[in-house]
Amino acid sequence: MSDLLARLNPQQLAAVTLPPQHALILAGAGSGKTRVLTTRIAWLISTGQVGPPGVLAVTFTNKAAKEMLSRLSAMLPMHFGNGARGMWIGTFHGLCNRLLRAHHREASLPAQFQILDSSDQLSAIKRLLKNLNIDDEKFPPRELASFINAHKEQGLRAAQAEAYDDYTRRRVALYAEYDAQCQREGVVDFAELLLRSYELLQRNEPLRRHYQERFRHILVDEFQDTNRLQYAWLKLLAGRDEKAQQENGAVIFAVGDDDQSIYAFRGAEVGNMRDLEREFVIANVIRLEQNYRSQGNILDAANALIKNNRGRLGKNLWTDAGAGEAIRVFEGYSDIDEAHFVVDEVRELVSDGYARDQIALLYRSNAQSRVLEHQLFTAGVPYRVYGGLRFFDRQEVKHALAYLRLIANSDDDTAFARVVNFPTRGIGSRSIEALQEAAHRTNASLYNAAASLAGKAGTSVGSFIRLIETLRVETKDLPLPEVIAHLIEKSGLRQFYLGEKEGRERLENLDELINAAINFEQEEADATDPEEANPLAAFLAHAALEAGEHQAGEGQEAVQLMTVHAAKGLEFDVVFITGLEQGLFPHDNSTQEHDGLEEERRLMYVALTRARQRLYLSHAQTRMLHGQTRYCLPSLFLQELPEELLRHIGHAPAFAAAAPYASEPASAYATGAPADGLRIGQNVQHAKFGLGVIVAAEGRGEEARVQVNFGAHGMKWLALVYAKLTPV
Repeated sequence: MSDLLARLNPQQLAAVTLPPQHALILAGAGSGKTRVLTTRIAWLISTGQVGPPGVLAVTFTNKAAKEMLSRLSAMLPMHFGNGARGMWIGTFHGLCNRLLRAHHREASLPAQFQILDSSDQLSAIKRLLKNLNIDDEKFPPRELASFINAHKEQGLRAAQAEAYDDYTRRRVALYAEYDAQCQREGVVDFAELLLRSYELLQRNEPLRRHYQERFRHILVDEFQDTNRLQYAWLKLLAGRDEKAQQENGAVIFAVGDDDQSIYAFRGAEVGNMRDLEREFVIANVIRLEQNYRSQGNILDAANALIKNNRGRLGKNLWTDAGAGEAIRVFEGYSDIDEAHFVVDEVRELVSDGYARDQIALLYRSNAQSRVLEHQLFTAGVPYRVYGGLRFFDRQEVKHALAYLRLIANSDDDTAFARVVNFPTRGIGSRSIEALQEAAHRTNASLYNAAASLAGKAGTSVGSFIRLIETLRVETKDLPLPEVIAHLIEKSGLRQFYLGEKEGRERLENLDELINAAINFEQEEADATDPEEANPLAAFLAHAALEAGEHQAGEGQEAVQLMTVHAAKGLEFDVVFITGLEQGLFPHDNSTQEHDGLEEERRLMYVALTRARQRLYLSHAQTRMLHGQTRYCLPSLFLQELPEELLRHIGHAPAFAAAAPYASEPASAYATGAPADGLRIGQNVQHAKFGLGVIVAAEGRGEEARVQVNFGAHGMKWLALVYAKLTPV
């Protein structure tokens, strides 16, 4: 027993050895929450307070569940040598599946019911719409799937769903039809697993009592990520479904961190922690505040940032590892300049002995990875996109590239097959088979074989052929970025993704493809003979090469790229948080959502606390967004960090950047002293050209000059020593 508790600090020990009472453990980042959870289970069993069948432990990932079982097996080999027989440890969905399998008759399900993944669910909805002769353009399948899942996660069947207008009433009716179809076919989707399990326990009192009496201890990991239905399910099992408190009911041991609640977009309710504290009358909240991951300056910055959120349960991370290095802050002229700095710094770090896989580049939006990937590719630095695809491998980007490939070469059958029915235009599998047979018979490409098709298939495919021909004509004399922008609109890709649950992110990636074309043109301008150049063919070759190279192979050490959301639960020796600009991080959308800014701040808190030893924060004065140059202000999160913890490197901008702090020049990025209070994005007055805005700058001292957009007078490069510009 002493060995079991020997490595715990006082707060961890207090949590593990609590008497049988409801508990809320506020576990800060890197504070050892998994150790506390597993040791609590081991302590309860080894002291005879409960047997393995009396424990229910809920996690949010299969990986976490497997790790918990592995640790318990090492702690209690006598109990866990047989795989913890009788203990229920798993995700919400996994545990609900287990419950429904055991009681399928009571749940009105066949013994071998099947589970629909997200793509299966989408196919089922498309089939439903087709059977009902409903236009899937008016009721996009992905949008309908999101509508159904959102209601299920709130615990609402179609009969309880509110409808404010005819369109919503129709969607509710389709929800009911979908449920009926699934019931006939004996299948359930992911959201149904939890809802069906909850409904079963709610209406079947003997069954509910059985599990309430069986599970004496319910332990929940990452409690801040629970949604409304998950919390209701836990309350049922803990005996809180009745008006009066059940005597000797199960004990809830919830571990979480309200400061790391970042999944509101998935339905997570950070308020569940407050509700738990109130509804289960939790008198003592134990705070795990000693951090075993990050050095002191990093933790002090995270503490200072998160204090700006209201209504926190409150805690303050600390470490005995020392203050460590100052947090480095870099300001670039542009997103490309920022990416150059990051990659150059990564190369220096690797040469200094840091392992590549212990260096993480974080960003708020997936679209930001493109510039970083390009610079890593150019520098020959192996990298891996964690939890996602490389930019040129993303579905929406590959669709757009397929249209480009068909414009360039109509005989490209792979590109043709990818987008002939995307977005959907009523070209079914039979039409495709008929087209393939015609192509084989005539030894022609799919594109050319289309003319031999008759009937409905010929009409549908012919419409697609005309679309490609129209795109080819309309884009013939357009610059490459405008070609891409035009086809994204005319192909229907933009309209399609507007109706998707994750459409915003996909649209950002399509806009970033336009930026990629702009940057490609700029990079190739001096390297290509204009008479020999075919910009579209060159760009497609460039995209194919970047898609096929430099993503690290299996087992190869590589720099890690990921969104901040994907980084939760991970840690690295070195972390770069990029794109720290207003509108990007915090995201523009946060201003339109209730408590949106506070969730963004929690996301920043998560990003900061991923770093063990060294932390970089970077932002740019200008950034390409939606094919346009945007002038950026530094993120307000930078202003919320104590100045004494920061060391500014890089551009002290010769033109006084909009940040409220000065910078310390680094030799590779020095630009000279501030010049007359001017900065990129600054409005200025010139005696001859009138009002303009500074869009670029270079040089230093007497050689410093700026590029100014004077509107009607165009772009002008002006030497500051002669220009006599007046800030406006």
